[in-house]
Amino acid sequence: MSVRLAKTAGFCFGVEKAVELVYKTIEENTKGSKIYTYGPIIHNDEVIKELEEKGVFSVEGEDSIRSLEKGSKLIIRSHGVGRSVYRTAEECGIDVLDATCPFVKKIHKIVEKNTLKGDHVVIIGDKEHPEVEGIMGWACANVTAIKEIEEAESFKAPLGSIVSIVSQTTFNADKFQYMVEIIRKKGYDTQVDNTICSATRDRQKEADEISRTVDVMIVVGDKKSSNTGKLFEICRSNCNDTYFIQTVKDLPKEVSKPGICVGITAGASTPKHIIQEVLLYVR
Repeated sequence: MSVRLAKTAGFCFGVEKAVELVYKTIEENTKGSKIYTYGPIIHNDEVIKELEEKGVFSVEGEDSIRSLEKGSKLIIRSHGVGRSVYRTAEECGIDVLDATCPFVKKIHKIVEKNTLKGDHVVIIGDKEHPEVEGIMGWACANVTAIKEIEEAESFKAPLGSIVSIVSQTTFNADKFQYMVEIIRKKGYDTQVDNTICSATRDRQKEADEISRTVDVMIVVGDKKSSNTGKLFEICRSNCNDTYFIQTVKDLPKEVSKPGICVGITAGASTPKHIIQEVLLYVR
């Protein structure tokens, strides 16, 4: 059997920075302040369980922030949050530690600036994903989030509008371009910022290349992870025997047949030790 492990598999810069900040905060918390994350720090149950054992729990929603003890520490995950979350935390005397990914911060600034000047902003991404929820929280006026091609086809803005288009950082790059073209053909004056992060593009490109050359493809990551889900879609379109697993326990035994070539990739929120366990098992 031969195995191809993607070089881009595992934590991206933004996730690594966020996870490191949590552990650093735990280590330096000499005053015994309560530590929280705004939502799970990453979409990975293994990491979340470990943090809960260390006394770090997640909260979501501004009402939850208001219920926290004054002086508590609130870590903003790499997905980012809307403007109002910062305001509420400040009003409640909560110490905010910001681990928002720089690529996501850039989108916040674009959306704020363009809605202030009257553009209709279109975010190509999943409006129920925390990153997109946070991006929408920086819009000052007209903003629409669309995820599917059908939504791009039915999208309408007032005549004469400038349509400013951005993307969720982990969106499928090919699908983004296709949806942009659909909106452009409607005749709007469009401004496009391809805000899919470079790590996501590289990861998707490598997953596409590997999945075209193997008999079996394994995608490792949490089922709630958007970027891992996109990798699975790409790999499955090239390789019928593609498996989406969270840990080595989810692997079917037929993956270990001799004489086949197995490809492995992993999402941006998958810890290195989980990838290594899968690699060792398959080998």
